[in-house]
Parts: sequence; C-alpha cells; structure tokens
Amino acid sequence: MKRALGAALVAVGAALLLYVGYRYASGAHERDSARTEWAELEAHNAVAAASLAATPTHTTYVTGELVGRLLIPAVKLDEVIAEGVDDDELDAGPGHFPGTASPGEPGNAVISAHRDRHFHSLGRVVIGDTVITETRTARTTWVITGRKIVGRYEPSLFPSAVPELTLTTCWPIRYVGPAPDRLILTAQPVVVPPRA
Repeated sequence: MKRALGAALVAVGAALLLYVGYRYASGAHERDSARTEWAELEAHNAVAAASLAATPTHTTYVTGELVGRLLIPAVKLDEVIAEGVDDDELDAGPGHFPGTASPGEPGNAVISAHRDRHFHSLGRVVIGDTVITETRTARTTWVITGRKIVGRYEPSLFPSAVPELTLTTCWPIRYVGPAPDRLILTAQPVVVPPRA
C-alpha cells in the first residue's frame, strides 16, 4: 500500500514537472516567434513609414497582435509586446492592456507581464531608469518617474491626457502562489528640445 502511494505521488510530481516544463517551453517558443514576426514587421514598416500621415490617432489592436517592443537597458530587458493580458498572451511575453493608449500616443499605455517570467527583473528598476518602446509608428524613450506597490484590488491605473507609460506585475517578485500586491512603475516621455 505504501509503495503504491509512493509511486502515485512520484507519478503526480513528475506529471506536474512535465506540465510546468511544457508551459515554460511553449512560452519561450511563442516569444521567439513573436520576436521574428516583430523583426519582419519592422522591416515592412520602414518601407511604409514614408506614406504615413503625421496625424495622431489612437491605435487599436486585435488580441494577440504584436504591439511593439519594450527595452529597459538597466536590467537588460528586451521583450516583444502583444495585445492582451490573458494567460495566452502573457505566456508569450508582456501584454498591452486593451483599451489603453499605444506607447507614445496621448494617454496612459499599460503593459503587464508575469513576475516570474518576462518581468522578473522589474523589481530592480528604479526611478530615473530609461525605458524604450518601439511601435509601428514611434520609438519613444521614457524615464521612470514613479514606483509604488499597491494591493491586488486597489485602483492603480489612471487615464492621462498626455503620453504616459505604466508597467505592472505581481509583487513580491519571488513569491510562491498568487501574489498579494502589484508593482506599478510609471514613466514619462523624454522630451528632446528642438535644435536651434
């Protein structure tokens, strides 16, 4: 009886490890595919950029569509952003919160990711660090201006009339199980003065 129970527990443990390994590998594969697709989109958009009008618009995306790229040099973060914040999108990388502004456009652009995967280094980002976003229409350099930790159910995302970037993940980073809090980083675009 004890032997059968022990064998059953080992089998369940092995199955759980295989499942976690599969989810991790499939997420890595999706991320690599998204990077390749983003590189192809960048090349296509470079050709089409000359025909784009300079009128600002609020870009909308379809769930799973590539939104852009997110770089935080201080923590060596380089990720591709997809539309949506459900598990399918977040397994592949950071997700753009539907209904928020596109990075670089007027309004608050919100990007979220899992703390134990793509945003595992977000806890080391400090006020003053540089963030770069690339979309089909803009490359924007941001500076982190705010950092706070809020409860899971506290309101933390607020609309903005000017371009703003909000990065969110669960907190604490190294927590087993559903995390009780959220790390919220806010950033403002770096304004480059015009040449005289």
